Amino acid sequence: MQALKQFLAENGDELLLKTWEHLYISLIAVLLGILVAIPLGILLSRTPKAAGLVMGVVGVVQTFPSLAILAFFIPILGVGTGPAIVALFLYSVLPILRNTYTGIRGVNQGLLEAGRGMGMNGWQRIRYVEVPLAMPIIMAGIRLSTVYLIGWATLASFIGAGGLGDFIFNGLNLFRTDYIVAGAVPVTLLALITDFFLGLLEKWVTPKGIRDSKEAVV
Repeated sequence: MQALKQFLAENGDELLLKTWEHLYISLIAVLLGILVAIPLGILLSRTPKAAGLVMGVVGVVQTFPSLAILAFFIPILGVGTGPAIVALFLYSVLPILRNTYTGIRGVNQGLLEAGRGMGMNGWQRIRYVEVPLAMPIIMAGIRLSTVYLIGWATLASFIGAGGLGDFIFNGLNLFRTDYIVAGAVPVTLLALITDFFLGLLEKWVTPKGIRDSKEAVV
């Protein structure tokens, strides 16, 4: 306990800064993934033949080692926050894209016909029928992607992007357990807290009728 107090006294400000850097890198990457993957998933739901090819390509990118992706962008973007965000963005796409595609394709066709019968055009059916009904599945992909990225963002310190990975790798190099714990514990807490708040957001954006039906099943 005394060692912890001493560490916080010496490194408390830096710990707060690294936590902010870690959260910033992770959330920006997820936000970019959302902006790209959700519209792309909706588009692919209209072209199932192209969906298989795109999903395959994105899935292959997902299998690349994180360090390899980071190293690939160094000659192009240099070191720092930029290449780290781009690499994490690539990793964020697949879960969100796959869940968006699955959720949109799983919407009851009878409800789409009802919307068409009410005079809705294609965009209105997407906005008022398909996306709201698919929202729980889409949000599951966003939550999964965000938790993964918060963990993977520790590797960003290898290319000078900062974050809590700095504490972890400094601790490994210096054989300092307190540094390792100071990096690993906040990463875990960030993942849990972020997932909790995304769960609240999921309830808020999910239509009440769907939310009530899910709770009734549970």
